[in-house]
Amino acid sequence: MSRRAATIVAQAKINLFLRVLARETSGYHEIETLFCRLELGDEIRVRTGVSGKSLDCSGPAMPAGGLGPTEENLAWRAAVAYASAAGWPGGFAIEIDKRIPVGAGLGGGSADAGAVLRALNALAPTPLPPTALFEIAGTLGADVPFLTQSESSMALAWARGDRLRPLPGLPRRTCVLLTPDFSVSTRDAYGWLAESPEPPQGAVVYHAGQFASWGSVDAMSYNAFERVVFERHPALLAAFRKFGDGAENIGIASVRMSGSGSALYGLAWTRPAQPNRIPLDIPKGFTSITTATARAAAPVQLSG
Repeated sequence: MSRRAATIVAQAKINLFLRVLARETSGYHEIETLFCRLELGDEIRVRTGVSGKSLDCSGPAMPAGGLGPTEENLAWRAAVAYASAAGWPGGFAIEIDKRIPVGAGLGGGSADAGAVLRALNALAPTPLPPTALFEIAGTLGADVPFLTQSESSMALAWARGDRLRPLPGLPRRTCVLLTPDFSVSTRDAYGWLAESPEPPQGAVVYHAGQFASWGSVDAMSYNAFERVVFERHPALLAAFRKFGDGAENIGIASVRMSGSGSALYGLAWTRPAQPNRIPLDIPKGFTSITTATARAAAPVQLSG
């Protein structure tokens, strides 16, 4: 059998704003968010034309206890779902070099799933149409459709995250991540919001100009989860305040939590003179990573 391989960087994401809207009768909450890819990403290699199915994970961001059962891994589930929908491949081997902090609201598992879907579709003798690929992505999680599409590094998303409006990417911008030594369960975060809902919000109308510059995007910065997550994790609140209070002095323009946590991010001012690495007083129990916003989705590289 012919063996082929695809490699791709599964880019992390941040939420430039995130609103949690109505809860459906199914129990799912609708969201409204502005996604942005980062240059930071897991390195994925997918091989087909192999006997059996396998998933191997390693790398500096691997948790001490591992990633849990293989059949629950989003990359594995993406490959199995693709094979079921396409009737191909009969076998695959996935290798993941984890570089995105796990359980931090940076979309690491979703990025892996989206990258695997893109890799398999690039390798397939008869690729699935985009609509079919996004249908699969939508069954895997709210972040997966955005991290599957390759049209843009930014997108406005709503409903369950499966309705997307790709937007032109903005200029590269240094991004500092602060990740604590604990994660926040997305299920728990939604439960906390249900226990302590926000007052009803009025309708929001967006226009194209709001997404045309970093200045206007910064003005929309918001995350509905911060209130309930910070209440239950005082160390995260303290780090957020410290990060925010000293932000201007170290060249940071905007500080937010990504997704349902637990990572905080700071976006640098966009002045050209800004250094690529930003000095930061890292709180105890936190790790800092300096990366940048991405200008485009990472390409899939094929090899024989």
